[in-house]
Formats: sequence, C-alpha cells, structure tokens
Amino acid sequence: MLTGIFAFSLRNRFLILVFAGLIVGVGVYSLRRLPIDAVPDVTPNQVQILTNAPGLGPVEVEQFITFPVETAMSGLPGITLIRSVSRFGLSAVTVYFDEGMDIYFCRRRQPSRSRCSWPSPLWSTPACRET
Repeated sequence: MLTGIFAFSLRNRFLILVFAGLIVGVGVYSLRRLPIDAVPDVTPNQVQILTNAPGLGPVEVEQFITFPVETAMSGLPGITLIRSVSRFGLSAVTVYFDEGMDIYFCRRRQPSRSRCSWPSPLWSTPACRET
C-alpha cells in the first residue's frame, strides 16, 4: 500500500506539488484570519479598591475603611468573592465577579458604591450623600 502511494507520488510530481501548495496556501490564509492573542488572559474578573489612610493602624483601617467598603461592594450583582487586607495606612479590597460579567461594567459600578461607604468618624461630614 505504501509502495503504491510512493509510486503514484513519483509519477505525478506536478500534481503533488500543486496539492502541497494548495494546502500551504489554505494554511497561511487561515492563520492570518485566526483571532488568537499571543498570551491569553486567564485572570479572573476582579476590581481592586486601594485606599491610603496615613496614620491609621490596621485595626482602625479595618474598622473605618475596609469593612464599610466591603459592605458597600457586597450588594453589586455577579459577585463571587470579596477579599480584603488591612495594613498600616493601607486598605486593599478585591472584588471578584462572575466570568460572564463585563469587566468594564464592574469597574463603572465600583466608584458609585464606594463613594458613599466612607464612615463619618474620620471626617466631620459624610463624603457623599445619596440622593
């Protein structure tokens, strides 16, 4: 069987070259139209809220900044997980969303929620008022 294929290929060299050129041409055409990124994005949909509060210890940062921000973010649609870290003068809250959510929609929703979440003990007047 293999001998027959080799014999046919040697007898019809031009036909084999045309066929190989056709395969290469279709491959190059398909490669140019293929929508592939060089490195696929495998990170989850997440929004990170970093807040700087110089002069506050971790307990105050947790009490006055991190917890109110977590509470405000917990009502957003499509949330799968909320994680936070409170350090000296820094609060980091990470909100993870469902894979099907549009990340730009999630990023637009975050400031409207977190603006009203600042507690009043740090400032004499609330940072924002809901209308």
